[in-house]
Amino acid sequence: MAHNFRPTGSRRTDETFCTTWLRACRFHFVPTSVLPAVLGSIIAWSRFGEFHFCNFFLVIAGVAINHVGLNMIDDVFDYSHAVDTTHVNGKNPYTGGSGVLTEGSLPAGHVLAASAFCFLVTIIITIYLTIAVGWLVLIFSMIGILSSVFYTMPPVRYGYRGFGELGLLINFGPVICLGAFYVQTKSLAMEPFVISFTLGFMMWSMIIINEIPDYEEDRRGGKLNLVARFGKKTGIILYVAGLIGAYGTILVSVLLGVAPFLVLIAFLTVPIAYSTCIVLKEQYSDRIGIIPANQAMIKVHAMTGMLLIIAYLIAGAFL
Repeated sequence: MAHNFRPTGSRRTDETFCTTWLRACRFHFVPTSVLPAVLGSIIAWSRFGEFHFCNFFLVIAGVAINHVGLNMIDDVFDYSHAVDTTHVNGKNPYTGGSGVLTEGSLPAGHVLAASAFCFLVTIIITIYLTIAVGWLVLIFSMIGILSSVFYTMPPVRYGYRGFGELGLLINFGPVICLGAFYVQTKSLAMEPFVISFTLGFMMWSMIIINEIPDYEEDRRGGKLNLVARFGKKTGIILYVAGLIGAYGTILVSVLLGVAPFLVLIAFLTVPIAYSTCIVLKEQYSDRIGIIPANQAMIKVHAMTGMLLIIAYLIAGAFL
């Protein structure tokens, strides 16, 4: 299998060494980890009066570094299975990996080593917080780390078997949010668990819309995610279902009295979410034409997360 790790394609000459590594990190996806961690921490302060800044900082650092590790290890194993390839008609920056391996900008071994370093740092943070807070930190963290490692890594590579979307929904919703809440309060609660599904479902939609342009490459490389299994048109349905699940979670949590009514301000992102559905329906077969929808979905997730955080800050300060 070693031959799979040889860089192919032409090396880019218009960027520096640091820029290449920044591209490999794919930081534009990292807020999907940070926001649920911030949300869980703010709920702990808003509803239970608990907030420890040092622990908060370590949680944010841990989930962000772990996500960078996930981005890079995903790049390596998708590349080794010929899932990520060069595109003569243009590269969608939100799909198909960072491109640093397919272009030959970095050796796969270096990216894999950097990924391992990220996971090592995450483990060190986990050990400290487990000692400082409690053993459940270890459970939450190991779920996140192992899910990241085995998303594309053999022999598990559950992202290739149709379980990746569900794994991301759970990890980027309840696991991170409830884990961050536990670090602050040393307890578990229904509120952060329920409201976290808002960002979990949005992560589901984000991964679905990013899989649609990669349909052919994923099928050819044996990465049988839900879109590769059931087709692009089914992917549109799954994408919309994720958005309905996200906004439905907010509405139901308020109606049941689980979350404060202020979280309804997150519905301000509905028009942008709706616009992504229109673009997706019209451009789902065009990997370049779909880019505005990929971009907008990232904005929808980020804005929804920030609005939920603002809602809980207001609730904690005035209600």
